Amino acid sequence: MDQQALMRSLNWFYSLEVEQVDLYRTQAQAATDIYLQQVLTRVAAIEQEHVINLEAEIRRRGATPTRLGAVIAPLLGMAAGTVLNWTNTRIVLWADITLEEKAMADYKRLILKVAEKPLFDLLWDHLIDEDLHTAWFSNKLKELDRVARRS
Repeated sequence: MDQQALMRSLNWFYSLEVEQVDLYRTQAQAATDIYLQQVLTRVAAIEQEHVINLEAEIRRRGATPTRLGAVIAPLLGMAAGTVLNWTNTRIVLWADITLEEKAMADYKRLILKVAEKPLFDLLWDHLIDEDLHTAWFSNKLKELDRVARRS
């Protein structure tokens, strides 16, 4: 993969992760379920680690993260989180699953193109975190569905 294409990909992930941090923080603040609130707060912290990792990788390559990631992505994350919080928990979880699945698909595509370590390992770490977030959100959604059927 040429360096220019790699930098575009790294900046895409940087922007996505910044947006996810703000999305999950906003959702956590609005959550009424304490467990969901704690999970969203923890997921936001993990996504913040991804932001830090990606920023370091971009800077290691002699570049600065895109302004999209630094300015627009947080606004989009907060806006999306606020709008989703006007809906119910099921819709919030469904939207979170959709976002995480997009991130996983993009990480998988990039992993197939990158062989250099430690970037290869970093991308795998991020992919696994996104997969774990998706699994938790999916399980919570199934739990809500079970409770709704019993009611």
